[in-house]
Amino acid sequence: MTVKKQTGKEGESLALGYLKKKGYRIIATNYRTPMGEIDIVAKDGDTIVFVEVKTRRSLSHGHPLEAVTMRKQQRLRRLALYYLKANRMSDVHGRFDVIGVYMRDGACRIQHVVDAFGA
Repeated sequence: MTVKKQTGKEGESLALGYLKKKGYRIIATNYRTPMGEIDIVAKDGDTIVFVEVKTRRSLSHGHPLEAVTMRKQQRLRRLALYYLKANRMSDVHGRFDVIGVYMRDGACRIQHVVDAFGA
């Protein structure tokens, strides 16, 4: 496994623990579709939450949250629509959260943006 993939997996694991502590119910992780993958699908009350996790060990390429560009948002919308259709959940309220994980020298900082962008 590459360092980049390992960093991503560590970040997703930290994000999962964070969401569980906040009371989210995890439905799926690394949900694969023909068009790509959703990092985390969770439930926050009655809301289905599609979570994109971005992890960095250095800020030389920018903050993790900056990595969710407009293009990435459009892709996530398509993936979420696929998930909802595949699971016959057309009447469910959904939203997109982004979690930025910054790991350095054994420490970790998590930033959670609830309803980061619109459907």
